[in-house]
Amino acid sequence: MAENTTAVVLKAVNLQRHYPVRQGFMQPPATVRALNGVSFSLAAGETLAVVGESGCGKSTLARQLTLIETPTAGELWLDGHRVEPQRRPDAALRRSVQIVFQNPYGSLNPRKTIHQMLEEPLLLNTRQRRDERQRAIAAMLERVGLRPEHAGRYPHMFSGGQRQRIAIARALMLRPKVVVLDEPVSALDLSVRAQILNLLTELQQVLGLAYVFISHDLSVVRRIADRVLVMYFGRPVEYADSETIFTRPQHPYTEALFSATPVAEVGQRRERIHLQGEPPSPLNPPPGCPFQPRCALAETRCGQAVPELHPAGAGQVACILR
Repeated sequence: MAENTTAVVLKAVNLQRHYPVRQGFMQPPATVRALNGVSFSLAAGETLAVVGESGCGKSTLARQLTLIETPTAGELWLDGHRVEPQRRPDAALRRSVQIVFQNPYGSLNPRKTIHQMLEEPLLLNTRQRRDERQRAIAAMLERVGLRPEHAGRYPHMFSGGQRQRIAIARALMLRPKVVVLDEPVSALDLSVRAQILNLLTELQQVLGLAYVFISHDLSVVRRIADRVLVMYFGRPVEYADSETIFTRPQHPYTEALFSATPVAEVGQRRERIHLQGEPPSPLNPPPGCPFQPRCALAETRCGQAVPELHPAGAGQVACILR
């Protein structure tokens, strides 16, 4: 699949994140490759969804994109300029790429008022006068569906949906170009979930935001995503536009993952593909394709080399059988 090169705001090239793990007394530490070669580009106003089972590396990717952690290897580019996190914290990326976490109950400081939380990024990153900050906070609260009088209250006074609106407002205070949304609606009730998704869509249209949307809920992904990156065992296994990947998935893992989603057409059903076993241990990865121990189509050659993404149909797939 050709990359979207129109107004690219964020680009990741071969991002990797490795963690040393102690194995025991007098034994050398092992290495867990939590993220292993993720590349994509993201244009203004576009939503890239990242999906996969728990432990596949989705949230690890979010931490690298926002420099909460420094990537072990690979490159990040912002507006055509390479980010150099090894030399010093890159202030431009921290302002331009913000994150909204999954749990609105745990992501807000219970000791601070909403006003204090929204004002903090302005105090640290701008030279705005107090009256300018007040106006910016009031305008942002209104933009996310809250009232100015809410600014003096504490997080425990709000519902889960309202707290997530506050978290979104905080992420937008510095007018970022990219927002990483790490399971932003999974902790919310269904009715509130729809409201937050509508808000995110509206904000994207008005502000031209680019989203990296991390989720395990494929029905939400189909609604909001322009493109989808499927991950397994820290590696990308398929990358395509949303319509293609939901109607004509290429990788056996994607087929199994998406077989659980309902079909929109009345009277039609999709055959459910049940995966056998669990993902392999990151301390003892299998040879070759990491999915081959669970793949019903696996052949001997699948265990001989790790497949890389290559063109297949309208997207890209990491499978030597496709």
